[in-house]
Amino acid sequence: MFSAEQKVAVITGASQGIGAGLVAGYRKLGYGVVATSRGIEPAHDPDVVTVQGDIADPATAERVITAAVERFGRVDTLVNNAGVFVAKPFTEYTGDDYETVTGVNLTGFFRITQLAVERMLVQGGGHVVQVTTSLVDHASSDVTSVLASLTKGGLQSATKALAIEYARQGIRSNAVALGTIRTPMHPEAYHETLAEMHPLGRMGEVDDVVQAVMYLEDAPFVTGEILAVDGGQSAGR
Repeated sequence: MFSAEQKVAVITGASQGIGAGLVAGYRKLGYGVVATSRGIEPAHDPDVVTVQGDIADPATAERVITAAVERFGRVDTLVNNAGVFVAKPFTEYTGDDYETVTGVNLTGFFRITQLAVERMLVQGGGHVVQVTTSLVDHASSDVTSVLASLTKGGLQSATKALAIEYARQGIRSNAVALGTIRTPMHPEAYHETLAEMHPLGRMGEVDDVVQAVMYLEDAPFVTGEILAVDGGQSAGR
């Protein structure tokens, strides 16, 4: 049950895959969790609050942070996990593609992070984590990724800017830059091909990402870090 000493994590894109893994990871640490996504179902765990909504809509961010404060009284960590990846040749992106990807990846980050940081300033500290892609710094001829790089690259720059702006107020900001992770968004028929794109010869697992985020959570001297969790892709091929 919730106590005044219990820390609280807010996780976006939390209904499946990495997001669901992060919910479980923070609960193992004893955190209360507010989990949000468009299709998330009510939780059976009394220390997990779920909020349905499209994170691209700033009103969803308002409802999520309000739920965290009303239920738990605080926000200690925000994990901006929600993301959209549309792989197309650059000239084939449509206006709808642009609106969808920037809406979730950038607008979805912006308002909820503002609200979370406001709470962290009142509390005297906190932690913000972005989930990005190693394609930002290491483009691949195998993957068309301009919109992903445009948006997730923006998040990586914002990660460092937040880290410096709020370091003296006790708020840390970090990111994990991922390779391809085995989640429901990748059909099994493509797994072998996707595995071969990584020097380690396999796709990442959700637990690989969770462990990386848990490391950052428990690393008080680490801020402004973009931690590659990509099977060696960023090291070279």
